[in-house]
Amino acid sequence: MGVEKMEMEDVDSALMKRGEKPPMSKPRNKYERLYQPCLAEIVGTMFFVFIGCVSVIENVPAGGRLQPALVHGLAVAVMVAVMDNISGAHFNPPFTIAIYLCGGIELMMVGPYLVSQLIGGVLGAGMAKLMTPVERYNNATGAAFDILKSESQLYRAIFGEVAMTCLVTMVVLLVAVNDKTKNPLAPFLVGCTVIINILAGGDISGCCLNPARAFGPAVMTNYWTYHWVYWVGPIGGGLLAAALLRLILGDNKLRVVMRS
Repeated sequence: MGVEKMEMEDVDSALMKRGEKPPMSKPRNKYERLYQPCLAEIVGTMFFVFIGCVSVIENVPAGGRLQPALVHGLAVAVMVAVMDNISGAHFNPPFTIAIYLCGGIELMMVGPYLVSQLIGGVLGAGMAKLMTPVERYNNATGAAFDILKSESQLYRAIFGEVAMTCLVTMVVLLVAVNDKTKNPLAPFLVGCTVIINILAGGDISGCCLNPARAFGPAVMTNYWTYHWVYWVGPIGGGLLAAALLRLILGDNKLRVVMRS
C-alpha cells in the first residue's frame, strides 16, 4: 500500500542534497496513471469480497470466527502484496480516504478509487452467489452483515466498527505511508490485523471494516437492515486513524503539529 510517487520524490530529494542529479524516469502513460490503478482496485476488491463471502457462506451453519478471520486476513495479505505497485492496493474506501488525508494519493484519484471499490464489491458478491449452493447462500444471507437484530446492539456495533477500522487503518498508514515506520512486511501486518480484529469482534458487529465488503452482498440479497452502520463505523474509524497520524504518530513531514 505504499505510494510510488512519494518514494520517488524522497529518492530525488536525497540525491539533490548530495549534489547529484536524479535519474530521468520515463513518465507513465495515461493508462498506467489512471485506468490501470482503478482496474486493479476493481479486480482486487472483487476477489477479496468473493473469497470473503464464500468463507462466510460455507461456514454456515457451523458458525465460528476462525475460518472467516483467516480467509479475510490472508486474502488481504495476498492481494496487497501483488497489487501494491499498481494501485497501492487499497480495496477499502476508508483506507483511500485516510491515505489521501495523509498525502499518499492525489485528490483526483479518490473518487475513481471509491467507485472502483464499490463495483468490485458487487462483482465479488455476485461471484460468490454463482459459486455457492442456493440453500447455503440463503442461510447466510449471501454473507451480508445480518448480525444486528435490534437497536440495543447498535452502539456496541458502531463503536466496534470505528475502533477496529481505526486500528487496521492506522497500521496501513504506519507501514505504507509514514516514512519513519514504513515496513516491507506491510501486506503481512495488515492481513494479521484483519485476522485479529475478526477474531476479537466478529460476534459484536460482524467486523466489516469495509463498506465495499458490506455493499456487494447487500446489493445481491437486497438486505439493507442497519446497513448504514457499515458505512458510518468504518469511515469514522478511517478518519480517526488519519487524525492520529497527522496529530500524534506521524513523522515530521506528515505531522501538522509540533514540527521541527
